Amino acid sequence: MNAPFRTGTLAIVGRPNVGKSTLMNRLIGQKLSIVSRKPQTTRQRVTGILTTADCQYIFVDTPGFQTRHGGALNRVMNRNVTQALAAVDVIVCVVEAGRIGDADRSIFRLLPGDRPVLAAINKIDRLPDKAALLPLIASLSTAFEFADIVPVSAAHGEGTAALLAAAAKHLPIAPAQFEADDITDRSERFLAAELLREKLFRDLGEELPYGIAVEIERFEQEGQLRRIFAAILVDKAAHKAMVIGRGGEKLKRISTDARHDMEKLFGGPVYLETWVKVSTGWADDERALKSLGLDQ
Repeated sequence: MNAPFRTGTLAIVGRPNVGKSTLMNRLIGQKLSIVSRKPQTTRQRVTGILTTADCQYIFVDTPGFQTRHGGALNRVMNRNVTQALAAVDVIVCVVEAGRIGDADRSIFRLLPGDRPVLAAINKIDRLPDKAALLPLIASLSTAFEFADIVPVSAAHGEGTAALLAAAAKHLPIAPAQFEADDITDRSERFLAAELLREKLFRDLGEELPYGIAVEIERFEQEGQLRRIFAAILVDKAAHKAMVIGRGGEKLKRISTDARHDMEKLFGGPVYLETWVKVSTGWADDERALKSLGLDQ
């Protein structure tokens, strides 16, 4: 007899920069969550959907839980994490191989005890000796009652099939909620803003990205062509020149890279127009965050 079909939601949580977004992208086989080496890259919950012959996994990529910085933006990001934890069937807690610290233990204290929690030990490809995993697994076993502990490499795909199999055992028996070829419930407008923000994070200095946001002011589609008009918000007037660059070269490069990713994701040509606006204090203004769709 065929196994019953299972469908459920899975929150991917962990401290900043452990590879949560890379892991979700790897699991669903498509780039949805943006990735950079800077903290606070993921600001909102992003849903990625994977449908197999007997399961539909609905992954929720969450922001890294912020413990070192205050402000309205960080409060909103932390609220997104706690809301995700309260509304899913399974939790995947991502830790970094060889780097379990106080920030990870802060996440463990937030994990609920009434739902299965899997630990995904990421970045095992960076370990010179895989034997180092054994004491790490033992340490995790005493830190929290994980339903399973799975070593993975999100960058290379190692262990991800085992992680899916471990998660599937805990999903409820239920029909699929989405079509088999759906990969997200997020709009193209949202995804366009995220892809542009990723390029900004990757290209700009360490200090600027926290005070930067993207607002899609117009999104039009004519056949296969998408026309996207995006405002880049910066917190200070001095940052505007940093984004534009000498002769506009930096903004042009960022926009071109973002457009290429949009065309790959949307499967058609994209006309992208970008400009920079100063919006002082937006990251500490909850009304501004709500208008940008961040408070949800």
